[in-house]
Amino acid sequence: MAVVRTRGLTKLFRKGQVGAVVDVSLESREGEFLVLLGPSGSGKTTLLRMIAGLEEPTSGEIWIGEKLVNDWTPRQRRIAMVFQSYALYPHLTVFGNIVFPLKAVRVPKEERRKKAEWAAGLLGIGRLLNRRPRELSGGERQRVALARAIVREPSLFLLDEPLSNLDAKLRASAREELEQFQKRIGTTTLYVTHDQVEAMAMGDRVAVMNHGSVRQIGTPAEVYDEPADTFVATFLGSPPMNLVETGTVTAGFRPEHFLPAGFLPPQERDLPLRFRVGHEEYLGAERILYGVVEGGPFDGRKVVSRIAATHAVRFAPDVVYDFAVAERNLKFFDPGSGMRTAPVHLQ
Repeated sequence: MAVVRTRGLTKLFRKGQVGAVVDVSLESREGEFLVLLGPSGSGKTTLLRMIAGLEEPTSGEIWIGEKLVNDWTPRQRRIAMVFQSYALYPHLTVFGNIVFPLKAVRVPKEERRKKAEWAAGLLGIGRLLNRRPRELSGGERQRVALARAIVREPSLFLLDEPLSNLDAKLRASAREELEQFQKRIGTTTLYVTHDQVEAMAMGDRVAVMNHGSVRQIGTPAEVYDEPADTFVATFLGSPPMNLVETGTVTAGFRPEHFLPAGFLPPQERDLPLRFRVGHEEYLGAERILYGVVEGGPFDGRKVVSRIAATHAVRFAPDVVYDFAVAERNLKFFDPGSGMRTAPVHLQ
């Protein structure tokens, strides 16, 4: 199991004018599942491709284990990469696809067979070895691509949105299988996605990226509960964190922390707010309330509340209700830079 490190890694396009990745320094931990999360164009795939050796950095260093690998080929880096498309050879059987990288480096035939059967058994596709990709479901193709990767016994797994072509139901089950698979083999894994649910569910840690830089790295709980800036605060969470400018700071609070008065424990210090409900969305397990605060430090600001669907109270539109948010759940940000600031007391 290898640790991957980048130091000041930068990739510029258009004659050095556009930064796809800008001064990224991060370090994985041995055997961890590290997710690179961000919107389209945030630089996460470019970062992954530089680590793989498929893109050349403009500047900076890439280390795998104790080796500086900037000048190494992808094969020399002993990495395995699984792409969004899976890139299976349609004319080969599942067995042929799995052993293809071993055949390319002249691994003996019997050893190829043993490794293919081991990988197929690990991923539960042993019965599919004689089929061709067109005869497989999306989830089965994903497992074939993973089996082809692990037979090489890589020091590092790089996965670029491998579940994005699956439907919602299959994606959820494949996510669980992939997470369990990674834990079994224990290989350090970098996983690219734009899907926050995947990131929060699968990652040991999450590196949130935007405009080519890492905005925050931490456990799923850390990046969700203690966002480093307003981008992280609003990119994670659905609905996103409420952000309200008040005086010289921007106050933030999650919709699930903005609750009807009396819902907070008695010992909590809370900020009472009057909330005029605009409309409600029923989502099965929860209800989302959209409205406007009346009076107090957030007067006239639009905010969102998320409450359990089992909550007995029903909220009528255009009616004002007493709500509150616990002071400990308030986060504060600089309105200019968007960065976290020290807490302030709101009247």
